[in-house]
Amino acid sequence: MTLSENTTNFPFSKMLLINHTLQIPANKDPLFLTGVTFPSEYPASPETLVKLSVYDAKDKTQESVSKHFLLCMCVSFLGSATFSVGDLLRAKDERLTLSLRSSDGVCTAGTVVVSRLKMGEMEEVDVDQITTDIPSQKVRLAVNNFFFFTLFSPSLCLSLAVFKNPVCKVYRFQTMDSKWMLVREQMEECTLSFSIPKQLLALYIQEDMSRVQDLKELGDLSPHWDNLRKEVMTRYAGIISSYQETLAEMDKINGCSFKPSCCKAQKSLEFIPINLHTQRMRVTCPKKTDAFYDIVTVGAPAAHFQGFKGGGLQRLLSRYEAEKKSTAYQCIYYSPEHTAKAQEVLNIMSLLQPLITRLVDQLLQAAHEHSSPGLRDALKHLSDKTEQFVHTLKDELVKSALLALHAAQPGYVSKNQKSTRAQSQHQEPLSLKHQDTIPHHKEYDEEEWDRLWANVAKCLNCVIAMVDKLQEEDNTKQDPVPEHQLADVITSHNPGDWREQLCPLVTRLKDCVMEVVEKAKRAMTFVLLQEAACSIPQGFLLQQRRDIVFSQALAALACGFVMRLYAGMQDKGFLRQLHLVGLVAQFESLLSTYSEEFGMLEDMEVGISDLQRVMFKITEAKSDDLSDLQPLVCGRRDHFTVEVPLPKLVFHTLPEEIKEGKLLRVFPVLFNVGINEQQTIAERFGDISLQERINQKNFETLEAYYKSLSEKVPLECLPCFQTQTDIKELLETLGQNVVAKKKKNVEILWTAGTICRRLNGIRFTSCKSAKDRTSMSVTLEQCALLRDEHQLSKDFFVRALDCMRREGCRIENVQKNIKCRKYAFNMLQLMAFPKCYRPPEGTYGKVDS
Repeated sequence: MTLSENTTNFPFSKMLLINHTLQIPANKDPLFLTGVTFPSEYPASPETLVKLSVYDAKDKTQESVSKHFLLCMCVSFLGSATFSVGDLLRAKDERLTLSLRSSDGVCTAGTVVVSRLKMGEMEEVDVDQITTDIPSQKVRLAVNNFFFFTLFSPSLCLSLAVFKNPVCKVYRFQTMDSKWMLVREQMEECTLSFSIPKQLLALYIQEDMSRVQDLKELGDLSPHWDNLRKEVMTRYAGIISSYQETLAEMDKINGCSFKPSCCKAQKSLEFIPINLHTQRMRVTCPKKTDAFYDIVTVGAPAAHFQGFKGGGLQRLLSRYEAEKKSTAYQCIYYSPEHTAKAQEVLNIMSLLQPLITRLVDQLLQAAHEHSSPGLRDALKHLSDKTEQFVHTLKDELVKSALLALHAAQPGYVSKNQKSTRAQSQHQEPLSLKHQDTIPHHKEYDEEEWDRLWANVAKCLNCVIAMVDKLQEEDNTKQDPVPEHQLADVITSHNPGDWREQLCPLVTRLKDCVMEVVEKAKRAMTFVLLQEAACSIPQGFLLQQRRDIVFSQALAALACGFVMRLYAGMQDKGFLRQLHLVGLVAQFESLLSTYSEEFGMLEDMEVGISDLQRVMFKITEAKSDDLSDLQPLVCGRRDHFTVEVPLPKLVFHTLPEEIKEGKLLRVFPVLFNVGINEQQTIAERFGDISLQERINQKNFETLEAYYKSLSEKVPLECLPCFQTQTDIKELLETLGQNVVAKKKKNVEILWTAGTICRRLNGIRFTSCKSAKDRTSMSVTLEQCALLRDEHQLSKDFFVRALDCMRREGCRIENVQKNIKCRKYAFNMLQLMAFPKCYRPPEGTYGKVDS
């Protein structure tokens, strides 16, 4: 039985036709589980006309020459009925019983029952009352005109700022106690698909331009080092130019907020995540509070344009590091830990040096105002930051790098060379000595650096001593004095004295800090020059690949964080967890460990791991305008911060720690289980060690997160579920499954997803395109939640699953990506899938994906 619905709308003397088809196989008295919704750009009005057409559709399955199965439909028209939304609203109980008329409008072919159901309102109807009248061919259709955006957050403007183009589906499913639950799916695009990568590209360009400027400021270098510097600067210039071109191409794109799967290998869009969407399932049950479940779907973060012939990032980086050690003859080899330390020192100095300058100014201002409390407060902060500054520079790497830089300057001669030359000159005639015209540098003083940073500490101590002296004198002056001495005290007391006495000391402190910064900056830049010189050209190509993968991963993470934050704004337990510990972000991957997907998984592993470098910060928006509510990214490659602005009224409801700007952590974890026919090949003839290592490593991370959470946050802060399995038990189960040698062990994914939801985490699901396998996973998870948390009838589980896959948001996602309502599977492929991941007949076929 097939029901086709045409909606006609006349808001502006125009006619809108929306075709929507529902199918119920092998049922003479069908109960349609899927509802009809109106698009947000054309909301229903009382004058909106809805036409229902009912067909008798008989399946004919035949085997073709290629042995692929083709589903053919033999359809005969039964009848149609038309009604207006106003008729439905005015009807008793908002329910219409309509006669189905034949094509000539004469014969009655049966009746169709249409009812309006609103989220939050459920009717308690006995099942027998729905299905008893077989001859009438009753069909129930849920028409829902609930405003789309209100599901996403307590504030409409928040959702409008980040989420757009909603697709909504409504279902009615039977519970075990013969009641009815109403289920609403809503899928949306996210503006962060483009805005985050564009911001990252701008930051990459800015960072690389800054690196080039630092290299220029290294000063004169010997010919060997100068040639290396020029070559490195040329490489940076190439990356900058490439990124600027990509950014310019992205700026030309208007109105689009997701990248379809068919564009995954497009060069100009390689920084954009594939098919990024949010999906929310909201459940309304009789006499129960509404519940909702969120998930983010995105294609595997990977460098699809560059391809995977040599593998993905994980393999390429390991190979590159080994090769770099053996080919580092032209430069000084520094380990990845050393180069990371050099970058850290540069970052800390860039933050602390201007901060120390500001605190010095605050100290002088307090001295000028003769404010003892202000003086003490400014001095405390100045002391803390200066001590942190000195501690950062007390590192052997800085000291050794200064020596290496000194040796790289023109005219440097080592002690051994000087000794050899002296002996040679002693044996030669004196007349030849004048030919040695190389300008010698003065002997490098290895203790100079220690004296430099120690001077910063000494200057700070002088400032502290002076402040103590000034305050002590001030306390003495405030003691009672005889009247005849009062005039002398007033005359001698000058509020400007404090500033005058402090000014030379703090000026000396600033000068010492600046001198140290200049030397340390040049030394650390020289270390990074070695890294870049050893990297030519492979390292630069790998950096670009890593930038691309990270960009896709960060866009997805930012989307998930914003969605989770909006949903938890009223949850005090969640907000407490957020600032005390942070959130777990669980990425579920369905990639195989065979062929090019092996390389994709290697890219994805590094991209997800790099998300550990990201922190979030919630800020107060300048205004409630949508443009001011867009998340902003700042930072450098080794550390990024995503600022999420909230409207003033919402922001002021947050805990003080969050309002004060505390950085919020996210703990990314990745679990992968391949489920397709390529994974079958990998398990039988290939290598699945990558999958095993990823799952084991991330299980340990998840376990450590739970331990930290349980120590800092009461378990009452976590959400309540009907299935009250202890999280420790779930972790034990996950650990057992991770080490079990079981093929296509999808229980790893199920258990990890359950743990994530129990921990208030952010759920992500990925495959190559987030379109086909991802759709099977999302719908399976939703139905499992309905079964476990809302008592979905066992008899309805498969029907509900097939209904979501046939009529729900995921098939709409397929349509959006490839302009075809078919999952990209064939029968032979599906035979290798676990049964619960197979779509219903008629929803799959050979298509370009």
